[in-house]
Amino acid sequence: MTTTNDILHKAAELRGTLSSGFRDEIVKSLYSEAEAIKKRAVHSKGKTDYDLDQRIDRILTSPILGLPLMLVILAIVIWITVVGANVPSNMIATALFWVEEQGASIFNAVGAPWWLTGFLWHGVYRGLAWVIAVMLPPMAIFFPIFTFLEDLGYLPRVAFNMDFLFKKAGAHGKQSLTMAMGFGCNAAGVVATRIIDSPRERLIAILTNNFVPCNGRFPTLIMLGTVFVAAAFPPVYASIAAAGSVVAVVVLGIFFTLTVSWALSKTILKGEASAFTLELPPYRKPNFLQILYTSLIDRTLFVLWRAIQTAAPAGAVIWILANINLHGVSLAQHVANFLDPLGVLMGLDGVILLAYLIAIPANEIVVPTMLMVYMGTGMMIELDSMDALRTLLVDQNGWTMLTAVNLMLFALLHNPCATTIITIFKETNSRKWATLSALIPLGLGFVVTIATASIARLMGWV
Repeated sequence: MTTTNDILHKAAELRGTLSSGFRDEIVKSLYSEAEAIKKRAVHSKGKTDYDLDQRIDRILTSPILGLPLMLVILAIVIWITVVGANVPSNMIATALFWVEEQGASIFNAVGAPWWLTGFLWHGVYRGLAWVIAVMLPPMAIFFPIFTFLEDLGYLPRVAFNMDFLFKKAGAHGKQSLTMAMGFGCNAAGVVATRIIDSPRERLIAILTNNFVPCNGRFPTLIMLGTVFVAAAFPPVYASIAAAGSVVAVVVLGIFFTLTVSWALSKTILKGEASAFTLELPPYRKPNFLQILYTSLIDRTLFVLWRAIQTAAPAGAVIWILANINLHGVSLAQHVANFLDPLGVLMGLDGVILLAYLIAIPANEIVVPTMLMVYMGTGMMIELDSMDALRTLLVDQNGWTMLTAVNLMLFALLHNPCATTIITIFKETNSRKWATLSALIPLGLGFVVTIATASIARLMGWV
């Protein structure tokens, strides 16, 4: 008597004999049969013109124009996010730092110990304030735009354009949507992988989402593009060159996403690709109230709350390292000196590695932490102008173009922030995958920066 297990065992044996494209053939067969039924049941007179949706799709999903237009739209969204966030970020920072000054003044007036005032206000509170000021405005701009494109019906076209690339990488076409969400926040991108039904392909999307630079990494990328890349061009082209360098890093991140996805699909996550049948929905009028709720409540505030939970301990650690001295030198400087040989090997320095070590809870505090250590201050700071920043980095601390290039690479290829790691653990319920999600990009970051620095020195470029 044939049992259920016998049938399943036989099915598993036969599955291995099927061609890799059999799922596509099944889908084609289904749609061919549907087309034949439609031709028998529906009769039309005269020439059928394309409707508006189809005319738009002939452009947006064109084999020639589809991907370039997608990159242009992405660049516009990033530009709007970066430029639009500057003013509200400064306003929020000014308000929050004013509260810090008032709170510290009250503590001083009642005779609180200097270390208690510094730890609570210049450490914990300032870390929180910095993350909120830097993180909230970009997310409050990016997520509504992203949700608008989603509600409009454009994002399925993005998946359509990217599907063949992810298919070649052994991943799922919907990974392009989760990757796009990662530009706002990698933690949100990880949560978005729920739209992928296949557990194997969902894991690939989770493990590679960090290769998309989130808004927390854009301050570092923009600073480097402005101070180093833009300085090499005439003033009229400076802003374009700076923006171009950031977009180039984004494209490089997409390349690493596809490459690592391919490597995972051929090794630890090897398996059969699932079918991806994509029906392009009609374009529709966006529901702005729903967009605001989804983008601001479900996404922005959700991610911000998780970031705040990890930023408070980071602010405390930063203040302790900067204000406890050993033999007349701060602990922060001791750690930076210890990390300096590895940093130099990578084309960076110990201060940069220390900043990334401290900034695991939130990438937004990388630059102010570096400035704090370079200037020997007791708390995170920010300089008023790019000229002052260039003087500090180049003239006083020996940064070169190699430093800038490798820092851009390391900003792209390093471990996820604590918020994203925690989210990965909650989504996978696995310490193994959460650990791998941190080690894979970090290992690539070390390999790529060391290789770049070695080649640059070998060629005599530095």
